[in-house]
Amino acid sequence: MDESRRRILQVLASLPVLAAMPSPVFAAAGAAHYFAYVGCRTTKERNARGKGISVYRVEPSGEWKHVQLVGDLVNPSFLAMDRTQKYLYAIHGDFSEVSSFAIDPASGKLTFLNRQSTEGKNPVHLVPDPSNRYMVIANYATGTLVTLPILSDGKLGSVVDKVALPGEPGPHKTQQGSSHPHDVPYDRQNRFIIVPDKGLDRVFAFSVDANSGKLIAANPPSVRAREGAGTRHVDFHPNKPFAYVINELDSTITVYRYNAETAEMKPLQIVPTIPQDFTGDNTAAEIAVARSGRFLFGSNRGHDSIVSMAIDEQTGLLKPLAWTSSQGKGPRFFALDPADENLYAANENSDTIVGFKVNPETGLLSPNGLKLETGSPVCIVFRETSTGVGAKS
Repeated sequence: MDESRRRILQVLASLPVLAAMPSPVFAAAGAAHYFAYVGCRTTKERNARGKGISVYRVEPSGEWKHVQLVGDLVNPSFLAMDRTQKYLYAIHGDFSEVSSFAIDPASGKLTFLNRQSTEGKNPVHLVPDPSNRYMVIANYATGTLVTLPILSDGKLGSVVDKVALPGEPGPHKTQQGSSHPHDVPYDRQNRFIIVPDKGLDRVFAFSVDANSGKLIAANPPSVRAREGAGTRHVDFHPNKPFAYVINELDSTITVYRYNAETAEMKPLQIVPTIPQDFTGDNTAAEIAVARSGRFLFGSNRGHDSIVSMAIDEQTGLLKPLAWTSSQGKGPRFFALDPADENLYAANENSDTIVGFKVNPETGLLSPNGLKLETGSPVCIVFRETSTGVGAKS
């Protein structure tokens, strides 16, 4: 065999291996397909119209093609993937369980694996730890965080640790009667879980022992927010020491200087999420920082809008730029796509997902033509079809 032919065969033989390797970034926008998994609410108590987890294939053209409906699920209201992107997990809001599913990498379809108790009431958010050995879940109604082992086949084991969050409830009698942890994302360094507690007006920080699954409180363990703020969700600057917490009850965002070594958070600024001339009722919901670190987005329920804010490169402080109608009611959630080129608003109360183009230079939003009808959507998670690398949820 001559040398040139030998080299060609060697290259061809290497291609399947390369194709199976996970890519650290998404392909350029318009060049790669990805799947979208949509969680929803389903119960009459929530006046919901959802049917289960919907799976879509998102084409380079921007079209969402329906692939699967996983029905017979009660309030699969927040979703997360494990760190290999092979499995999807769904908490059952208002109840006490979490379900696991295997993901078919070619079709994106889900296969049910098992269901476990969260040993609490109304789980609202979940995240895999950096070792991918444990799933951390926030139980909103009972004010607890729990860890469950992620088994080798993707199933979840029973709870191995449970921690109650301490503190005095805020002043809102109907919304702050006790601890209500609402979010459990990891920081950018994957070292600490940051936990906004809507009931206690506090933001807690924990790490997870990779060997035991034990939750370990940071030092200091929390920072107090303004009374009645109702801390809800948090996101982080991609490369600067800043954290951003959206406060549900007073419709504001608090900017914190974030110490990645200790998880200590020092408040720097409070900015309203609604315009000064809006006098109606509103609750803030979702927050996301663009991967460029230049812009931040937040959703308003009542004003029914997505606010775009500029982030000062040096100070991390925010400046509101514009409010864009979500073209629906109650945008409980939104997600930036894997390329950060589109933002998708989940309008829970009007049963639509509406797409917007993100201007990378100005941070402003404009409709991209997508208006998808789906019952009571409250969460969107993306997964690329070819590499299995997923977007932030």
